Amino acid sequence: MTELLNANSLIALATLSVLEIVLGIDNVVFLAILSGKLPPAQQPRARTVGLALAAAGRIALLFAISWVITLDQTTLVELPFALPGASQAAGHGDAGGGPSAEAAAEITRITLKDAVLLLGGLFLIGKSTWEIGHQLDPGHSGPARKAASSFAAVLVQILAIDLVFSLDSVLTAVGMVRSEDYSQPWVPLAIMISAVLLAIAVMLAFSGPISRFVNEHPSVKMLALSFLILIGVVLIAEGLHTHVPRGYIYFAMGFSLLVETLNLKAGQQAAAWPPHAS
Repeated sequence: MTELLNANSLIALATLSVLEIVLGIDNVVFLAILSGKLPPAQQPRARTVGLALAAAGRIALLFAISWVITLDQTTLVELPFALPGASQAAGHGDAGGGPSAEAAAEITRITLKDAVLLLGGLFLIGKSTWEIGHQLDPGHSGPARKAASSFAAVLVQILAIDLVFSLDSVLTAVGMVRSEDYSQPWVPLAIMISAVLLAIAVMLAFSGPISRFVNEHPSVKMLALSFLILIGVVLIAEGLHTHVPRGYIYFAMGFSLLVETLNLKAGQQAAAWPPHAS
């Protein structure tokens, strides 16, 4: 227990919790958009159950971490060509760069982890594109077209995308908290589970206000859907062994959000001016 409460463990817990919250922003945005399609009375329950499923999924993957690690080592298919910009680390040939090295450089291995990322990216792009088209439909808000999704259908979609986000989150957690740094094998697992629960608690506290804000402002909802398309593209790129630095993605998202905030502020001021027509 003392090893769990020492300075190194507490720093690791705080750092990992912040990182889990940052990685969970995508999940909260997707959850806000999906829960907004439900009747108002069911939306808080959908957010709670969705985040509970995310927590349960991440904890289950942490307990099955030995299996999760093998996802990156289980080859499903080998493409007989090298993808543009893809890392060639998967191919190993002779040290002298002989024929076997050249052959390995022309092979792209698609692992089980890559397949999950590809399917998750395609799902995000398809779902977000469909939602954008739905928002652009002039009859979208009409009573004849206002059809609420079923609670079960929303949960299935939340569970599907939670799997992709949880995989990324768990692999990041394992990379940060290494078991060789602790004498007791249960300590790193306890730190990672505690970080997941803290992050889920924070997301649960802010999911309601975020959901209401996103669904009450069509332009913000459109921006959020665009973010999800961007994340889907990043997932597909990583599934094809092309690494995209997350710092660039978060900077672009933060800058776009800042511009949208200024637009909302300018719109409020324009609506309030002039206060009375002369």
